[in-house]
Amino acid sequence: MTHLRQIMIDELRRRNYAESTIDAYIHTVEHFSRHFHSFARSAWPEHIRQYQAALFTRWNLAPNAVSSVGPVCASSMCRG
Repeated sequence: MTHLRQIMIDELRRRNYAESTIDAYIHTVEHFSRHFHSFARSAWPEHIRQYQAALFTRWNLAPNAVSSVGPVCASSMCRG
């Protein structure tokens, strides 16, 4: 487990998030990172918009699923 991932998990647990929510957030950040072939902490708002657009067009996700991606990827945990 990477140091950044452990920090994110610890912070989410400190905020009393459910384990299922933590798992979903970790999955989202990992998918985001793989999409751009880089660490999520180097993400900028434009990257988040591009990723959300890909979720709509490439993976055909529903708007409610895509709308939750922005806050997860824009959090301080993703920015490093």
